[in-house]
Amino acid sequence: MASQKLYAGAKLRELRTKLDLTQKDFAARLGVSLPYLNQMENNNRPVSTTVVLGLASEFGLDVTELSAGDGERLVSDMREALADPVFQGKMPPLADIRLAASNAPGLARAFLDLHQNYRQTHERLASLDEALGREDARAAPSPWEEVRDFFHYCDNYIDAVDRAAEHFATRHNAETSMRSVAIAALQETGVSVSFSDADTLRRYDPEARTLSISSLATPETQTFQLLLQLALISQNTLLEATLDLARFTTESARDIAKIGLANYFAGAALLPYKRFHQAAQDCRHDLEVLSSRFGASIEQVAHRLSTLQRPGAKGVPFFFVRVDQAGTITKRHSATRLQFARFGGACPLWNVHRAFETPGRFLRQLAETPDGVRYISLARDISKPAGRYGAPVRRYAIALGCEMRHADQLVYADGLDLTRDSAFEPIGISCRICERKSCHQRAVPPLERQLKVDPDRRDVLPYRVE
Repeated sequence: MASQKLYAGAKLRELRTKLDLTQKDFAARLGVSLPYLNQMENNNRPVSTTVVLGLASEFGLDVTELSAGDGERLVSDMREALADPVFQGKMPPLADIRLAASNAPGLARAFLDLHQNYRQTHERLASLDEALGREDARAAPSPWEEVRDFFHYCDNYIDAVDRAAEHFATRHNAETSMRSVAIAALQETGVSVSFSDADTLRRYDPEARTLSISSLATPETQTFQLLLQLALISQNTLLEATLDLARFTTESARDIAKIGLANYFAGAALLPYKRFHQAAQDCRHDLEVLSSRFGASIEQVAHRLSTLQRPGAKGVPFFFVRVDQAGTITKRHSATRLQFARFGGACPLWNVHRAFETPGRFLRQLAETPDGVRYISLARDISKPAGRYGAPVRRYAIALGCEMRHADQLVYADGLDLTRDSAFEPIGISCRICERKSCHQRAVPPLERQLKVDPDRRDVLPYRVE
């Protein structure tokens, strides 16, 4: 593929504002003229090599941040929102959407918030007619979705929390079990830890300072819950400061986000950044090797790999997703150009759905999205038993993947024919915005295409996409 010009006006403005520099001073330090900087900040010209080098040498900027995924995330989210039938198929040209995402990201996010509020209001009125006119029927952002978007646009990497967790983990001998470390750390804070046959995974009594962990849970889950509780107790100041910066609109969203940050700390302590990053490179991202070495579950390892986005020490940019048996996405993150649908499920042609048919096995897939980008994707089912007879088993499937240019760093690419075009299966994001004309799994027509219905002919679909 031909190299693309780099437009990063919003990033340049953000950096200049953070440094409290005028355009004139910023241009001087970068060694460019004021008009040239102004054109770059307004995306009228691409960022030059001179400026990229100047940003690295003068300000120590990790230049990979200039091409961070915010723009692609916004473009994908806006296309999905504009595919809503309320717009009656009036999809703006892709070039206009990209321009809005890069030049006015604040306006783009405001549009997404507005559309999200509309959806929630529409769904509430459709299912709860009696709520009309009631005070509590007014639209409010979904706390869960607000928190999901917070992590989404942070690139699923929270630097301060990540470094605090790594500092905690590296104070101890790498050979010492993190479970023992977590229990000792909790006891140092005056918390008594016990294990019981209860179904509740974790129960903490702040008055008695006692913590009970379910012995029915897997060892990896027990360790994670111990670290999560430790984060809530010993890292409360850091978590609260991070929440203050996030400025959530409701207390519910803040409460959910706090648990999310504690979860983040637990994962980062169990799999400390530098040690885990190096181990992942050494074993070429073999999930089973990493799981065994760090005493973590396959899901924990896969999720952590997708968060290795520390400036100056980034790992392979992965996407990570978890779906339930109905195909609903329950976790999603992408540091790649592939972005997931905000609403609904994933493309049915993706191997993550087939993972339920082959429990305990890794499935490999070479895939290509409509924009021509190719990926290698790994999928596996994840069962979460309750630990006793008769209790329901929660079943999910996870997928982890990256662009083909990183395939040589994955042990899972070995033995695959990466040169044959027909080896790459066509996948999409959402049927409404997918440009493929002949997909046999299409659920709804694409809004950007004209349809032709022939009463005398029936193919796989009851219409043809022009």
